[in-house]
Amino acid sequence: MKFPSMPPFNINSNTDRLLKRDFDSVRGFGPHPFMVHHGLDNLKPFEHPDLERWMSSLHFGSGDDYFSVVHDETNIRFGGGIDDIWEHVTTGQLHIVDYKSTSNQSKDPKPVSLAGKWKEGYKRQIEMYQWILRRKGFDVSDTAYFVYVDGLHVGMSGMLEENPRYASMRFATSLLVYVGDDSWVEDTLTEAKFILEGSECPDHDVDCEYWPFISQVYDCLC
Repeated sequence: MKFPSMPPFNINSNTDRLLKRDFDSVRGFGPHPFMVHHGLDNLKPFEHPDLERWMSSLHFGSGDDYFSVVHDETNIRFGGGIDDIWEHVTTGQLHIVDYKSTSNQSKDPKPVSLAGKWKEGYKRQIEMYQWILRRKGFDVSDTAYFVYVDGLHVGMSGMLEENPRYASMRFATSLLVYVGDDSWVEDTLTEAKFILEGSECPDHDVDCEYWPFISQVYDCLC
């Protein structure tokens, strides 16, 4: 029985890395031309001594200087890894920023959007991060941003460069605005602790990959 798993999204991780380098070039000083293009010349990439640790999603539980906080009411350390934060140049208010990469493979690609069931998870992630950053004592705006890069194929003749050792892909860029509401987070943490400490397994959503796995394990043991 194969345990549910996710494939490594190495290309997506690399676009995240390169986008961060773009915004690092002006971090703490002023807006990147991408931000100016979208009318956000009043923002700048946020600079903070813990920022690199905040971006380390695999080590978020290592301590308070990573992107996590302890929810005192449940004793749950709750956290993750952010992609970026932008700061208002006058008020100092912070905006959570998430990098996303995709490639619309239809013959008539449409601009990216936040519509769709699986993108609801993106929105929840933003709200979780807003809640965490507020718990860390920062003034956080409800307005967050998704920086999207979309790999193009329509109108592209290929990707191999003149030097055959290299290839390149052209991306369309988008900035999507999302207004979050983190009011659900605290109650959800309380509910999660209640379930974890319970003696019975709750009902699973039909889309949950773990339910078929647990069912197969149970059938084998019985």
